[in-house]
Amino acid sequence: MADVPGALDAAEGEASAAARILAALRARGLTLASCESITGGGSGWVLTSIAGSSSVFRGGLITYATDLKVSLAGVDEHYVAGHGVINETTARQMAAGARQLCRADVAVAATGTAGPEGQDGVPPGSVWLCVSAPERTLTRHVTLSGDRCLVRRATVRAALELLSDTLVEG
Repeated sequence: MADVPGALDAAEGEASAAARILAALRARGLTLASCESITGGGSGWVLTSIAGSSSVFRGGLITYATDLKVSLAGVDEHYVAGHGVINETTARQMAAGARQLCRADVAVAATGTAGPEGQDGVPPGSVWLCVSAPERTLTRHVTLSGDRCLVRRATVRAALELLSDTLVEG
């Protein structure tokens, strides 16, 4: 898969971060879910590339389409109608929805636009991330540059960093 342009391989750094995150969850007896839009499931792919991840990772939602963010993740349709889907509120609701639907203790969510064009008046490279955990919920806005593939890969790394900040270092 590495020779396919734009293919997502778990880089050594991503795999190492995923292993630390899974170990932290396992040590606390917590489970994890994801709700991804911009990454198309890339964060879940990296996390489940680690042997033994099934003891922690419950599953994920790939809510690429706006209507699926509403119907699967429980994002407020009236909010979306007025504000679009690339914002902090949507990321928070996606994470909360994944926690509930997947019956997980912790969830990570990512919503954004990879380009080449923007969405909802938001420029390419704008990404909102959220980690919803029992003791706290953290959000982060990142502005990324590069082509679609680079923005998506950087989003996966940023999601892993936020998970790490929440679980390993927090």
